[in-house]
Amino acid sequence: MKMDQRKYFRKKLLFWHKTINNRQLPWKGEKDVYRIWLSEIILQQTRAEQGLKYYERFLKKYPTIGKLANAPLEEVYKLWEGLGYYNRCRNLHATARKIVFELDGVFPQTFESILDLKGIGPYTAAAISSFAYDLPYAVVDGNVFRVLSRFFGISTPTDTVKGKREFQYLAQECLDIKKSSVYNQAIMDFGATVCKPDVPLCNSCLLKEKCVAFNEDIIDELPLKEKRTKLRSRWFVFYIIKQGNKFAIQKREEKDVWANLYQFPNTECKNEKEWQRQIKNNTSAWLNSNNLEIIYRSISARAFRQQLSHQTIFARAVLAETKTFGEKNLQWEWKTINEIRKLPFPKIINDLLKEETAELFMLNDATVKQNT
Repeated sequence: MKMDQRKYFRKKLLFWHKTINNRQLPWKGEKDVYRIWLSEIILQQTRAEQGLKYYERFLKKYPTIGKLANAPLEEVYKLWEGLGYYNRCRNLHATARKIVFELDGVFPQTFESILDLKGIGPYTAAAISSFAYDLPYAVVDGNVFRVLSRFFGISTPTDTVKGKREFQYLAQECLDIKKSSVYNQAIMDFGATVCKPDVPLCNSCLLKEKCVAFNEDIIDELPLKEKRTKLRSRWFVFYIIKQGNKFAIQKREEKDVWANLYQFPNTECKNEKEWQRQIKNNTSAWLNSNNLEIIYRSISARAFRQQLSHQTIFARAVLAETKTFGEKNLQWEWKTINEIRKLPFPKIINDLLKEETAELFMLNDATVKQNT
């Protein structure tokens, strides 16, 4: 690869950033390391448009890292609710506590020490180093992979060890070490607004003269990935059980989807056929087997669906009113609606509650008698 190609790339990219790039985001140009770190954690595996409201919400609730560190984890989870990838949230809180209580509130200032923090990998460490401290580290995220792969015509799969090393080396070679934060912002914005995954703006692109993918008509072929993500479907039946003015809930402790969030008692079926059969025939058996004297029962009008990165979740809800607390099930907690609203739940359960269970929350003696 010729040096002049890298120089051309850098020069054109910085010119585009200075004269054309008008992408507005509240963390652009930010020098407060807390705000930079917060934005980078939120934007991991999240589109900027979606992450924006969470960034603003967190800054309003926790304007300083000290406020975040002293907040209860459950409260932080609740604020994160709906953003997904909850490990990010747990690591965010743990790192805030480490900085405040172990590092005297001083955020690390070298790439290596930033990389040692929980929840921070090479990309995030490079971004914080560059944006907060102007250190010469090139960021390599999905946008950067795509821009470099297309412009330089690199077909090495980005999800291999070889590919990651090759792209990291190239990114560092292209970096303007005197303007690392400006360059890194430029290439990420360029990938997000011009060299997009679908329908890139090639005809108006300032780099097209020397872009390999454009000139060889292989834009749709790059970048390459070696592995294909295997998707699986999961099928849940949630039992929303009311006793008096309280509902049965439980915290999801296992290392699985929704870890540390709350849910309603449930069963997971092996496949869609079993799921449909259980909804149709076995809801009564499940409730009766848990020592619950049921005085009202209904089934949600439709199924709910949530798409995660590696799996699709399907859910139906059984709504029930009982006279007893179900002595066998000490793992259940019984909470009022106001208490439940303060706890973090998966998006699919919040959607279900919002659209399908108002009748259960409004149940009173007259409603119960009418439905029995």
